This record gives sequence, C-alpha cells and structure tokens, in this order.
Amino acid sequence: MAILTLFMQNPNFLEKIFGKTAQLVVLEYLLDNKDNDTYLSGIAAETGLSHSTVSRVIEPLLEIKIINETPLGKQIRVFRLNKDNDLTKYLLKINNDLKDMTNGGDKP
Repeated sequence: MAILTLFMQNPNFLEKIFGKTAQLVVLEYLLDNKDNDTYLSGIAAETGLSHSTVSRVIEPLLEIKIINETPLGKQIRVFRLNKDNDLTKYLLKINNDLKDMTNGGDKP
C-alpha cells in the first residue's frame, strides 16, 4: 500500500525511476492508442518529439515485436501495437493498472 500512496502523491513516480526517455514517451503513446494505426509524423506531433527521434526510438520496439510495422507505399510507415505479443499484453496490463490507481481505484 505504501507504493500506491507514493504513486498517488507523485504522478511522475515512474519517470523518477526510469527517467523521461523518448522511448518511454513513444511507448506510452502507443499503449494509450493501442487500437489505432499511426505514423512516425503522427507520433512526433502528439508527443512533441522530433521525427528523427521517434524514428530512432521506435526501432528497438520493432525488434522486440512490441509494435508491428506495415509499409504503406514507398515512404510511409504505419505502426500499431502488437497486442498478440506477451510482453505487450503485460505492458498494457501495467498501463491500465497504473491508470486505475491514479483514478482512485475506479475503473473508467
């Protein structure tokens, strides 16, 4: 229960543990938009990161298959969270649990 209290008092608790990295920002965006296709420029616009930063940090997520890529034409890359991946399922659960905690335990 102490961890919940600490988290409730400081919503940036995880940021203090893991740091605010571009990869975490992109991952959180993808988790929050799990049912949507998105593009590099869309992720950049929504997160405030540069297009080149998003391009760089998305590669490790592709390698471990947290996200899938579908080419659309010659230059457009479309991304979607890979909800069949066990790691992705776990990350979604953690993300949902943390959101429930910040809402006082109420399910949205």
